[in-house]
Amino acid sequence: MSLRVIHSYPIWLPCTQGWMHTQVRCLPEDIESHIVCETVENADEFGLPNMHVSSRRPLPVSVCDRGIRKLGLRDHLSFLTSVAKRTGARLLHSHFGNIGWANRRAARACKMAHVVTFYGADVTLNPRKDPRWRGRYIEMFQIVDRVLCEGPHMREEVVALGCPPEKAAVHHLGVTLDEIPCEPRSWRPDEPLRVLIAASFREKKGIPDAVRALGRVQNEAELEVTIVGGATGEERSRAEERRILAAIEETGLGARVRLAGFLTREELRQEASRAHVFLSPSITASDGDTEGGAPVSIIEMAASGMAIVSTRHCDIPGVILDGVTGYLAPEGDVDALAGCLLRLIEDPGGWRAMQDAGRRHIEENFDARTQGRKLAEFYRELTRS
Repeated sequence: MSLRVIHSYPIWLPCTQGWMHTQVRCLPEDIESHIVCETVENADEFGLPNMHVSSRRPLPVSVCDRGIRKLGLRDHLSFLTSVAKRTGARLLHSHFGNIGWANRRAARACKMAHVVTFYGADVTLNPRKDPRWRGRYIEMFQIVDRVLCEGPHMREEVVALGCPPEKAAVHHLGVTLDEIPCEPRSWRPDEPLRVLIAASFREKKGIPDAVRALGRVQNEAELEVTIVGGATGEERSRAEERRILAAIEETGLGARVRLAGFLTREELRQEASRAHVFLSPSITASDGDTEGGAPVSIIEMAASGMAIVSTRHCDIPGVILDGVTGYLAPEGDVDALAGCLLRLIEDPGGWRAMQDAGRRHIEENFDARTQGRKLAEFYRELTRS
């Protein structure tokens, strides 16, 4: 018998959240997943069977539902409960802590087990921006069945927010290793060192630090830098774009930097196949925003055989083992970041051992199909009668 599970997230799916699509599609065949969302984006890339989209209902019904929620008379979509009853779903998986809080009553009303996964801004940014989230989370933690976190650092943060330790579990996000061939990069000092940076333009991604660190080693190697990503509609993202462009001008790297914009997953993998080094120096943003766990892009790039330079931020040290599978600098330390890059430049013969160790580490701990089986076991454990 299939176990029917509802995955709840408002927009399925922004281009930067392909890892959520990977989670769902890598579940075992006996898990019948149903997506409940308000709208759909990037359907060609992230579409799945059993998509239930509330905005596709008759307009008066959809508008009425949104109005009731805006008035605070109900937190969850009434559409969510109707899909749950129609499908006979036994478990609700809410993606992001704030979505879990909004769905808490729907899960109880439909007598579904409730799993909530935290991912980053919901752990650190929400409670800092709006103290009401501390009380909301505590309310949710009392009735939710399981809270999943990307790594041990995030788990500590969630427990500190009031989650009972016995409800909080580490569940790594995985990558589809069968789709990511390992091609260890090699570099010769007589050729350009091709560096890839890939992230949305948000302060926590540390892209200005990455640019300044590259500026400090530009006389040690000929650089070709590609920045994949861009600003979103948020003003804080546009402000970060201005800081990135200022850093490029300040360092004199303009002729060596290519701004590629947002790319599909396949396009990003093609860019990665041409690069030698992946540079991803996450930091704690001035507003408190963090990765929470670790960027999935680091996991993918390590699996592909790239040399990795990152920071000791949140759960990144569990993905990149400093000096073993890559190099890590203290977050916000541009000099140390430049030092990590210099170590790679000075010892290209040492790359292979780190790359091989990196692939093994990802295979053992971050394989999406293995993680899918583990997630399914969480589901089964909570729905056994």
